Amino acid sequence: MPIERPSDASLVIGVAASTAERVHLARLLGGADALLLVSNADQARAFLELTGVTVAPTAAVDVQAVPTVAAAAERRMQAVREPEPVAELRLDVDRRVVRWKDREMPLTRLEHDFLHCLVAEPGRVWTYQRLHHAVWGNEHLGHGSHIHSVVKRLRQKLANLGATVTIHAVRGVGFHLLPTT
Repeated sequence: MPIERPSDASLVIGVAASTAERVHLARLLGGADALLLVSNADQARAFLELTGVTVAPTAAVDVQAVPTVAAAAERRMQAVREPEPVAELRLDVDRRVVRWKDREMPLTRLEHDFLHCLVAEPGRVWTYQRLHHAVWGNEHLGHGSHIHSVVKRLRQKLANLGATVTIHAVRGVGFHLLPTT
């Protein structure tokens, strides 16, 4: 029996290796008409073949479209949830200092680059991999202690400034900047 497909419905297939990444994708793409999250391309291909869609083994995937959809969903979520105190935190990129109200604190290059990511998109969860790429410029994650060291120093500096924001960890995923609770 053929499957009827509504002409205006769309299916979004998210491929992410870890459970944490799939949970993050589910949050980002939760507004899709239909969402399928799988751990690899072979699972996605098997699903499509079960539904009658044939996919060549070497079919190209438009990886550029996925970040665009995810980024749009994330922007919609941020418009609703961007906390006020985060907007008061200022980062002087020329002088590498962080400013809270009338106080400021110097930052190392790593601290500056790390905080720049978080301040640029408040509330957004930055994965360990994306942060590592943006701050250290490569894909090596290692054991992650260097990331945690930068976070610890930044948290202390934000506390010394009296800021009511801090860096929150999302276990197994990464970090984001939110008001202190």
